[in-house]
Amino acid sequence: MIRMYHVHKRYGEISALRDINLRVAKGEFCYITGPSGAGKSTLLKLLYGAEQPSEGKMLVGGVDVSRLPPRRLPAMRRNMGIVFQDFKLIPSRNVGENVGLALEVIGTPREVIDRRVAAVLAIVGLRGRGGEYPRTLSGGEQQRVAVARAIVNDPSIVLADEPTGNLDGAMAIEVMEILQSINLRGTTVLVATHDAGLMERFPFRRLRFEHGKLVQS
Repeated sequence: MIRMYHVHKRYGEISALRDINLRVAKGEFCYITGPSGAGKSTLLKLLYGAEQPSEGKMLVGGVDVSRLPPRRLPAMRRNMGIVFQDFKLIPSRNVGENVGLALEVIGTPREVIDRRVAAVLAIVGLRGRGGEYPRTLSGGEQQRVAVARAIVNDPSIVLADEPTGNLDGAMAIEVMEILQSINLRGTTVLVATHDAGLMERFPFRRLRFEHGKLVQS
């Protein structure tokens, strides 16, 4: 599903990632872990095309994303779900509208959007709450909306960047249980985190980064 060959990422004189060689199989659940500044978020940005590698080659779902032109990024991202630490919900849109936005922009018929939104809200434990607005929800509920938005188009890969970083212990466990259930349905899941407790509670493969290098897999 994901292959990286001698990937480097530099910002001027700073090396954010150094000579990364990596393979993640279809249906795997992997943690991307390490201290702050280790390169976790940079790796995810490369995978969803927000950044391009300075050197090396990357394949995601068989597509070479190393030098993918901007016009092809939207098509690539339709096969991905992305979950951010700060939720990135649109406050002026209700829950259902936030979740269905990815389908709306590609012209999916309204009846299909409504059906898919209802289904994924049920998966994340928010059945029947599509008419509420983000400001009325707790932090954990907002993150569940963000997860629903990430999976509404049935992606083959979900990338989550510190998805529990702003949540308390119980809410963090709820979000991780949802991500685990998504993985059990066959979706490849990569979670960037430094939460050792969660990694012990939900034991999956760990990709540990330090100073931009992959030091443990």
